[in-house]
Amino acid sequence: MFFSVIQTKAQQIDESKLQEIKDSFKNTAENRALMNAISHNDIKKLAENRNIEGKVNHFFTDEVNTKGISNQKQSGRCWLYTGLNTLKPMVQEKYSLTDFEFSQTYNFFWDQFEKANLFLEIAMETSHLPMNDKKVEWLFHNPIGDGGQWTTFADNIKKYGLVPSSAMPDTYQSEKTSMMSRLLRRKLREQGLEMRQIGNSRMSEEAKQQKKIDMLKDIYRILALSLGEPPTEFMWQYKDKDGNLSENKKYTPIGFYNEVIGLNLGDYVMLMDDPRHDYYKLYEVEYDRNLIEGGNWKYINLPADEIKKFAIKSIKSNEAMYFSCDVGKQLNLNDGTLDINNYDYNDLLGVEFNMNKKQRIETFESGSTHGMALVGVNILADGSADKWKLENSWGPDKGINGYLTMTDEWFSEYMFRLVINNKYLDSKTLKILDKKAVVLPPWDAMY
Repeated sequence: MFFSVIQTKAQQIDESKLQEIKDSFKNTAENRALMNAISHNDIKKLAENRNIEGKVNHFFTDEVNTKGISNQKQSGRCWLYTGLNTLKPMVQEKYSLTDFEFSQTYNFFWDQFEKANLFLEIAMETSHLPMNDKKVEWLFHNPIGDGGQWTTFADNIKKYGLVPSSAMPDTYQSEKTSMMSRLLRRKLREQGLEMRQIGNSRMSEEAKQQKKIDMLKDIYRILALSLGEPPTEFMWQYKDKDGNLSENKKYTPIGFYNEVIGLNLGDYVMLMDDPRHDYYKLYEVEYDRNLIEGGNWKYINLPADEIKKFAIKSIKSNEAMYFSCDVGKQLNLNDGTLDINNYDYNDLLGVEFNMNKKQRIETFESGSTHGMALVGVNILADGSADKWKLENSWGPDKGINGYLTMTDEWFSEYMFRLVINNKYLDSKTLKILDKKAVVLPPWDAMY
């Protein structure tokens, strides 16, 4: 019925309407010049705004004391690099190190292994639903990936600890994850179908779990061959900035975390600015985790200006924060800036682009695409901030020696998540954590 109504009301583009549209594009000298330029050149380069070049400098009144830029290469592990980069300054300060880096490959191994286990459990849990059920379709469309967020990071660390990069260095597959991820997805989809059959069978729970363990042996094999086996023990020795050499000491990953970091990651809170949902409420994303026993992605939704106040407190206390955003929007990598005025597509094309943040999220035009560590802010005389400093994970040759500077206005428009120690939040915000979370589906436009 709906289809027939649409067919009746819809109108094709006939000759007169087409002519009206054609006539709107005038064959003027200006349009011919624009056509020549745009059709033969990079649109982004042509839209680069000359009027603001050099207007944003890279000086900050307050910065976290951090050294060394990491490189995630061709992988989606920015969330893992970002989480580790928020902890790295603590190690550098504690041991007076000029440089230090955790092993991303170690925690990536366990992230992938645990995500595989979670997928198989959900496949069995939803086995009573048909394959075309939206939840089942979402599950098989997204069996595993190399992306993540703070909750997946924190749960991973709490269970498996940390190791220095020397204990489990990167491999070709950890730096270029696409093929390994493709094969893991292929195998998991095959195993997921089998788990659905097992879930609907009269097999005992013990037998079902053993079947799953047998499947995970294949996943472990793929990961071990691609990334190496994670160490259960390792030796670590360091030389501090004064040249003093430490004892060469044996650690377990959990023991290493407890000694060099020792923080309770449960004290950290995720804040988000998602204008589609009510502010000052707690939200939770169903199934968005990597451990079956872990917590779902949970956050407090706040306006960006509120989040900035807390972020300034953290930076002034020399604590970096996990920060995620839509990095591709208005990024000028050559001068290392994120500024909403970097590119003027409106004037170049003579077409207005006017969606606000809420509309961009709703239409999938914008969402969080990248994580970085928030490490600096520039405070003006009136106490407000006009720019912020981000430690990236694209290597030292990208941006300004590996860092990016974002304007305060860009922060408001394209920031989505920030994770901060709860000691920097006020009592009003902390009380929101005691409320029952609104549960959002995993296929929500933002997640």
